[in-house]
Amino acid sequence: MFQSFEVTSTPQFGKERAEALRASFAALGIDGFLVPRADEFQGEYVPASSERLSWLTGFTGSAGVALITQREAVVFVDGRYVTQLKEQVDGSVFTGGDLIGEPPHLWLENHGSKGFKLGIDPWVHTGAEVRRLEKALATLGGSLVFLDHNPLDRIWTNRPAAPLGKVMIQPIEHAGTLAKDKIATIAAGLSKAGADAVVLTDPSSVAWTFNIRGSDVPHTPHPLARAIIHADGRAELFLDKRKTGIEQEAYLTQIADIVAPATFDDRLRALGAGGASVMIDPDLASFAISELIRSKGGKVVEAVDPARLPRAQKNKAEIEGSTRAHLQDGAAMVEFLAWLDSQQPGTVTEIGATNQLEAARATVGERMQNPLKDISFDTISGAGAHAAIMHYRVTTATDQAIEAGTMFLIDSGAQYINGTTDITRTVAVGAVPEEQKRFFTLVLKGMIAISTARFPKGSRGVDLDPLARIALWKAGADYAHGTGHGVGSYLSVHEGPQRIARLSTQELLPGMILSNEPGYYRPGAFGIRIENLIVVQPAATVEGGDLPMLGFDTITFCPIDRRLVLPALLTDEELGWLNAYHAETREKLMPLLASDETRDWLKAATEALSR
Repeated sequence: MFQSFEVTSTPQFGKERAEALRASFAALGIDGFLVPRADEFQGEYVPASSERLSWLTGFTGSAGVALITQREAVVFVDGRYVTQLKEQVDGSVFTGGDLIGEPPHLWLENHGSKGFKLGIDPWVHTGAEVRRLEKALATLGGSLVFLDHNPLDRIWTNRPAAPLGKVMIQPIEHAGTLAKDKIATIAAGLSKAGADAVVLTDPSSVAWTFNIRGSDVPHTPHPLARAIIHADGRAELFLDKRKTGIEQEAYLTQIADIVAPATFDDRLRALGAGGASVMIDPDLASFAISELIRSKGGKVVEAVDPARLPRAQKNKAEIEGSTRAHLQDGAAMVEFLAWLDSQQPGTVTEIGATNQLEAARATVGERMQNPLKDISFDTISGAGAHAAIMHYRVTTATDQAIEAGTMFLIDSGAQYINGTTDITRTVAVGAVPEEQKRFFTLVLKGMIAISTARFPKGSRGVDLDPLARIALWKAGADYAHGTGHGVGSYLSVHEGPQRIARLSTQELLPGMILSNEPGYYRPGAFGIRIENLIVVQPAATVEGGDLPMLGFDTITFCPIDRRLVLPALLTDEELGWLNAYHAETREKLMPLLASDETRDWLKAATEALSR
């Protein structure tokens, strides 16, 4: 099984570990230290050897940072993790902070003492983060102290070893573009930006550029590696050769020099000493990288990672592969949902459901000769009140039965060689209250609004986000997460820069894959989320219209629970969309199912609704 379950979510050593960290402050000349979730590669998932925030505090969410001073210990999280933080962290040691409303730099500005000296590990903070911290500390007459080591690493006993996951070649039939052509395109763009070279620090950008995949971190198939691409087309890939075999090494040496990661610092210094202008993305790269270049006289050209936008705009092969992966995944979801409906309420637990879904994906993968490589993130499997925890992760201590009269939310995804999936379904277990059906239908209205949206070129995620929320707003409700995130091509399930969210200013461009996942959460009672993946594509011409439009093609096919829909709350257009979606789901998935029983379930689950 790809998913592991913690025995308990309660930290055992929070106080002792925080005190051990504080004991190092005097020798380091600091008044406080920041512990982000990030590692040296700034990815969403980090290897066990870099889970510093979790080791210190017990918090296992994907976004957070702890500020430890001599008197305070604050763990900052966003709205997705407020409830999880309370459950996982010892409240007698750590207090909760608002990562969005009052992140660490603002907290310091508002609460820090005069002359405050904040220690940071410059490898786990970006240049953009450093600038915010420096500005805030200046208001206090304080300063940042860049440490030459991470003090947590010296008190972390039994720290796991760094990963050595094997590297695989992503076949051209799935990549769509040769690595040498991607490198040439990036190199050609450097002179226009006034740069002699670019450092690719995002492992997903490295994986995409070189058409390789890896297994260093959970659920995201990229190797922990960096690269330098020069304006003359030369490429250096900083990758431990213990991660490659003969085939992989032979492939890579045709397009790049494979360089030992231990020499990365020296190569940056050499670029600086040669007076090179080096492109760095300040939002993605560790601050230490820029400083190593500047320290030897080099110039840093701050610009967006040149692989980021091309990676987000999927080519024909990537879109076709993802479409096929989603049909396969939809068949696995139907196998799972049909099984769940056949079980007696109260006999299946959250962990049991998670294991069954993973088994269905594996079985369907074998049958369709496209194996399940991994899950794309830890499955969110929440029954009743647990579904109200937006990013709830079940443990053996919190696992509960899925009882009659409740809703069950399962948010999951898979990694296949031809695509990455992410889907959420909320289903009824027995008869549920009308109030819950009402909110389910309001969430559905928002999901349909995004699915059917038409928008002119130049539209951004922030422009579309209100469409998903308006039905909830009219009911006096909302949800504390974005409506959609980008999704990679057998890469990260959370990919930028594309998003549908209040703060997303990235233009939506053809080929971008995003999630469409509005929700509603009532703490202590129930939670709802419905999620499909969608692709930005040119929309059909509108007769009499003035402008060409873009729209979304839905690539996720799986029934939406009809038992939770109140048709009277849907417009004719919305009801028509739902019935057409279910008819297409039935047509596409029926041939992929293995048994008559499952086919019968799908037929019933996709029957047309009427008022």
